[in-house]
Amino acid sequence: MRIRSALTRAAALGAAAVLAATALTACGDDGGTSEAANPYGLLQAGVLRAGTLTDAPPNVYLKDGKFTGFDNDLLTAVAAKAGLKVEFVGTDFSALLSQVNNHKFDVGSSSITITEARKKTVDFGNGYDFGYFGLDVPAGSPITGFDQLAGKRVVVVQGTVQDDYATRENLNPVRVPDYNGAVNQLKAGTADAWIAPAEIGDKSAADSNGKITVAAKQLSPAPTAYAVAKGNDKLREALNKALDEVIADGTWSKLQAQYYPGRPIPADFKPGSGTVAVPSPSAAS
Repeated sequence: MRIRSALTRAAALGAAAVLAATALTACGDDGGTSEAANPYGLLQAGVLRAGTLTDAPPNVYLKDGKFTGFDNDLLTAVAAKAGLKVEFVGTDFSALLSQVNNHKFDVGSSSITITEARKKTVDFGNGYDFGYFGLDVPAGSPITGFDQLAGKRVVVVQGTVQDDYATRENLNPVRVPDYNGAVNQLKAGTADAWIAPAEIGDKSAADSNGKITVAAKQLSPAPTAYAVAKGNDKLREALNKALDEVIADGTWSKLQAQYYPGRPIPADFKPGSGTVAVPSPSAAS
């Protein structure tokens, strides 16, 4: 009986040693496999979690419960080239960049203009679009240009380059959290003008049943790009590479024609790395 008990104890100790060794090996394998399966440090391997807006057509918005718009459709195509799926989540623009850098989102998609100040919070990929400032006013307003805004009640969305512009021009702007808030101020007559991304301003005016008109436009000083957390060079480089691929295959041109029909492209604007030929919409179709 004593011999049998000793053998039993030895077998148990041997089994425990094998299990411990297996566990250690498995831990090592998981670490390597995890890094290989998630090379871009995403919140979920294979899924690009994108912070975006819900109310800024034609750039980023919800339609029938689905996130769409030029920026988001382009990001979906870019992600596919990189072997990733996109999960869009709505947020406020004023919080978006900090949420990207704090890893609540892997990427920010919202016609984000590259500025030196924003580079302190996030890193940017290559520019994929240009933009204009639009000046929306209530119907019947005497305002016809940006040079007539001094002393007026000017509304902007907080944290945008339009906010930067209005602040720089000493306009003492009224800041709202989203584009719907700006539109509502114009409709209610509580603001004299709204400095908006031009395409969003155009769409808002068209949908206002004649209550809002576009008074003027001017070219924005810098391109728009996707934002990633500071130091995430692998993701940024992968998105840059994939962006060049969707430019080369005509997707970028198709989406430009779809969302901005008739909008002229500045002669000096080159999307992506600037090294890829851009097919015309007709050649891409």
